Amino acid sequence: MELLYAITVGMLTASSVFLILRGRSFPIVIGITMLSYAVNLFLFSTGRLVINEVPIIGASSNPTDPLPQALVLTAIVIGFAMTAYSIILAVRVRGELGSDEVNDPNYEENEGQR
Repeated sequence: MELLYAITVGMLTASSVFLILRGRSFPIVIGITMLSYAVNLFLFSTGRLVINEVPIIGASSNPTDPLPQALVLTAIVIGFAMTAYSIILAVRVRGELGSDEVNDPNYEENEGQR
């Protein structure tokens, strides 16, 4: 179970780094979102991967830690809001500049036309 979990986190991280290094804004947004998912899975795994146990001390002999679960839940909500904001920002930049290239070589030319 732990090996599958580690491979999943590693693949999400590798895929997100690949997308973040792209030169367009939408793959970067998707890459940052995937990286946040990988971090959330990593944080969730720090609370010990125990199946069918309650997160209450005293109710079982091997309780899980509820703090990583609360942190991941909060991070999911904040990550969703930031992803929506980033997509809106990328759409607006594409509408104003006509391109979603992050390193636009014609930036100075486009700036002079405004």
